[in-house]
Amino acid sequence: MALFNMRKILAALVFGIMLGIAGMAPASAQSTQQADEAALLQQLKGAPVAGRVSIPDAKSGVLIQPQGREWRQTLEGPVKSIGGWLLVLTVVALAAFMAIRGRIKVEHGLSGRTIERFKGIERFAHWLTAICFVILGLSGLNISFGRSLLLPVMGPEAFTAMSAFGKLSHNYLSFPFVLGVFLMAVMWIAHNIPNAVDVEWIKQGGGLLKKGVHPPAGKFNAGQKLIFWSVVIGSLALAISGYILMFPFYVTDIAGMQLAQLVHAIAGILMVAVILGHIYIGTIGMEGAFDAMGSGQVDTNWAKEHHSLWVKDVTARGAGDD
Repeated sequence: MALFNMRKILAALVFGIMLGIAGMAPASAQSTQQADEAALLQQLKGAPVAGRVSIPDAKSGVLIQPQGREWRQTLEGPVKSIGGWLLVLTVVALAAFMAIRGRIKVEHGLSGRTIERFKGIERFAHWLTAICFVILGLSGLNISFGRSLLLPVMGPEAFTAMSAFGKLSHNYLSFPFVLGVFLMAVMWIAHNIPNAVDVEWIKQGGGLLKKGVHPPAGKFNAGQKLIFWSVVIGSLALAISGYILMFPFYVTDIAGMQLAQLVHAIAGILMVAVILGHIYIGTIGMEGAFDAMGSGQVDTNWAKEHHSLWVKDVTARGAGDD
C-alpha cells in the first residue's frame, strides 16, 4: 500500500514537472521572439538590410532601407501640408492685397507714347520659360495633391489619362524650360545685381503700398531682382534634382534619389508661390505692366513712375546716338 502511494506521488511530481516545462516553453519562445524583434528594429534604425545578388546591380540586394520611411513621412507630411498651406495663403494674400490696394494705376495717366522695354529675343526667352513653367508646375502639383483633390472629382480613368500626359510633358518640357532660364540669366544678370537703389526701393515699399510713391529704379527694381534670383536659383535646384530623378542611379544611390525628390518638391512649391505673385503684379495687379512682355513697348508715363533711372539711361543713350 505504501509502495502504491509512493508511485502516485512520484507520478504526480513527474506530471507537475512536465507541465512546468510545457508552460515555460511558450514563455521562452515568446521571450526569444521579442528579443529577435527588438534586434531587428534596432538594426532597421541603422544601415539598410541587404542580401547577396548575382547580378551586377548590387543595389537590388537591398531588402529594407530604413531611411525610406523617414523620407516618405517627410514628403507626405510636412512638405505636403506646409507646402499646400503656403500656396493657399499666397492666393489669399494676393486677393486681400487686391481688395485693399486695388489695381495700381499709372498716376499721371497713359501718355499714348511708348518706349521699348524688352526686345523680341527677351520676350521669347520669357514666354518660353513661362509657358513651360505653368505646365511643369501644374503637372508637379498634380503629383503631390491630385490624388486627393482631383481624383474624386474626375474619376480614375480621366485622372489616369491626365496624369500620364502630365508625366510626359513634365519630362520633355524641362529641357526648353532650362533653356529659357539660361537665356534670361545671360541677358539680364548684369541688370539684376543688387545695389543701394534697391535698399531705398524696399524702404518705400516699391510704391506698391501707398499711392503717389514712386521710388527710383533701373531696368529691374528690387522686387523684380528678387524674382529673378529666385527663378535662377530655384530653377537650378529643380533642374539638378529633376534630372537626377529622370535618370535614376546614374550619379547617386537610393539615398541621393530620396534627397533629390525632397529638394525637387520643396523648390517646386516655393517657385510656384513666387511666380503666383509675379503673375499677379504683371497682369491684373498693375496697369501697363503686361505690355512690357506683351508688345515689348510700355507707356512712357508708366516707365517714368516705375523705372525712372532706366528711362533716363535710355534717353541719354538715345541722345548720344543722335
